[in-house]
Amino acid sequence: MTDTLHRLLALINENNGINDKARLASIVRDNLGLVKDRSVYYCADYALRFSSATGRNFGNTVLSLSNLRKYDNRPFIVCLVTPSQNHCLITNTTFLKKVSHSSHELRQNNIRGSCNGSDIVRDFEGISNVAENIGRLFAIHAEIGFEGNLVRLVEATNDISPSGNKYHMNNEASVTILEAPGRAMRFVRDEDCAVLKEGLDTQVEKFKMEILLAALIENVNVRGRIIEYLIAGEDESLRQQILSALKDGDSIPPFMTDNTLGDYHRSFDTFDTETDIKTNIMILNSNPKAYNLDKMLEFLAGDRSVFMFYFVGVDAGKNVNTVLISMFQKDLLSSTILLRHWAGRNSRGVTQFEGKTINDLMVTPDATIDELKSVEFLKRVMEI
Repeated sequence: MTDTLHRLLALINENNGINDKARLASIVRDNLGLVKDRSVYYCADYALRFSSATGRNFGNTVLSLSNLRKYDNRPFIVCLVTPSQNHCLITNTTFLKKVSHSSHELRQNNIRGSCNGSDIVRDFEGISNVAENIGRLFAIHAEIGFEGNLVRLVEATNDISPSGNKYHMNNEASVTILEAPGRAMRFVRDEDCAVLKEGLDTQVEKFKMEILLAALIENVNVRGRIIEYLIAGEDESLRQQILSALKDGDSIPPFMTDNTLGDYHRSFDTFDTETDIKTNIMILNSNPKAYNLDKMLEFLAGDRSVFMFYFVGVDAGKNVNTVLISMFQKDLLSSTILLRHWAGRNSRGVTQFEGKTINDLMVTPDATIDELKSVEFLKRVMEI
């Protein structure tokens, strides 16, 4: 949570019981130097709107979706003023169940409708939508963004047939999936794991300077795709174009990466591995996207399948560090956030990792897997 956001929430908390949203808005604006845009008060670090009700549940119209879009790249907060307490709820698009008012024409290319207080989720995947969790919740939203939520909101609002393909498994596949943590434990102790990391490390060392240049790119998606392609891309001519553009400071040529589970496939005598390459800028606080739950289950239904993550970390001293760990590594698994229905109704959803855990693993690598907790995690996913 930024210092400016912390000051906002502290000031609102200090004025609990004011029971006057206009007066509270004036206090906040005057003390924090916010800009007013109709009903929205904002600065570079956040935006907020004041509302009032007799209790924490309210149905008032908050904001049009088109207006929310302007502020969706920073925490958007509704401050609900009640007689005894001021409640702060994060209201970015990730935390809307649907769009309500005048939304019957809402489409991906036609942003219509408004959100009401009743459309705001009060609990997001086990995280309460309260002031102290706003920083944590926004880190989840930042990786999804407005466009990532738009398809879901269109489906939920107008009952449009969802996209996606939910993986359906038979009994045999279910048994094989639940054996995946045991396979992963055998793999991380096997020489093949060291061979896999050595091959990826060789690529990182080969393109170290270009990786450092790519790490300066602000767009997280572009930055990640470039570094992933430098390490694991198969089209050498495209790689050379990327290298030349980075060296000369030119625009990166447009390219698409396959929308598959991992970026790098390698088979060994007894294992088939998929490795997803993730870039981690260690001075930034972010929650990187992890994997699609249905694709993960479908891959692990193979009796040789092992799913790994290769994290490439760039620190302030321009050092490039790497770590190769299983999706079931105990700390990584405990920091895996399930975004279940946020990928559409015809899907189990997707996942994110809490960035602090990755930073810690970059500093102190640990391959430990808790098999029991990993199996429990898979059972929970399979039941979605």
